[in-house]
Amino acid sequence: MSGMQTKNGKAFEYACLKSLQALLPAAQGAQIKETAQLETARRSFHTAPASLRDKLEKAASAAARVIARLEPQIEFPGSSAPLCLSLQSDARGQGGDVRDVICSRAQNEWEIGFSCKHNHHAVKHSRLSAKIDFGAAWFGLPCSREYFGAIAPLFDELQAIRESSNAAALWSSVERKNERFYMPALRAFMDELARLDAANPGAVPERLIRYLVGKNDFYKIIADDSRRTTRIEAVNISGTLNRPAGGRHSIANVARLKLPTQFHDVSFKANSETTIALVCDEGWSVSMRIHSASSRVEPSLKFDVNLISLPNTIHAQVEPW
Repeated sequence: MSGMQTKNGKAFEYACLKSLQALLPAAQGAQIKETAQLETARRSFHTAPASLRDKLEKAASAAARVIARLEPQIEFPGSSAPLCLSLQSDARGQGGDVRDVICSRAQNEWEIGFSCKHNHHAVKHSRLSAKIDFGAAWFGLPCSREYFGAIAPLFDELQAIRESSNAAALWSSVERKNERFYMPALRAFMDELARLDAANPGAVPERLIRYLVGKNDFYKIIADDSRRTTRIEAVNISGTLNRPAGGRHSIANVARLKLPTQFHDVSFKANSETTIALVCDEGWSVSMRIHSASSRVEPSLKFDVNLISLPNTIHAQVEPW
């Protein structure tokens, strides 16, 4: 993402945290944990244009309204323990926890989290290079020699271009980059995915989704400024969301999602040389677009990964504002 997208994303995280705090009466209380991440998000929010701050606040308030109806623990705790609100560091995401905002009550041993997206749906921005073993990093299943043999010439050539220009070469000046680099890298990736899947039946599709959505259940909050709506999706794989608070229950049941065990199709997206689609069972489909990680030529490439379809049992709600 660009620097501005990142800054706006941090500002939206802050707006979501403050909207959750605003839900509670002063007597009940909510404690916001002061961290470096909070300060960064607060600064991003307060330095944004007034028009954008207004949209962020309205989008976040819409999300808070929906989530409060789904999570009675927020407004009706089983104890007098204050609600603790905090922002996670980006390093936690790299470690498999994609949640941005954490909402918890220590005394109740209760915690939920939110992944906050401002005008985009991307779930990961993973890299490929001659040294990165994506199989080990994503699935705990090391890539083969065949894979590294296939991709090494691509990244060696990119390194040579970089060195011959004293690191000044731009991707915009690289001729036929799709057929020389992007498409061969994607083919090597798909071939290795097939090898890993054949050697580990049923494991790779499940671990792929686990890698993309993280190890914790969460609510995904997606603000769409152009439509003036907020979409809330309940990614409830382990069954930790939507728990009752004493005798109070949610207004809706949030289903537990099943993980996939099969790839139905892995291929290039129609009319695209840079994007592949992975279609799995249980309703999961993933889009992966490869692109340069920088305007300057580097010996690595980057994926933009989106979940393009989810199980039809997922609880999803669009709230206008």
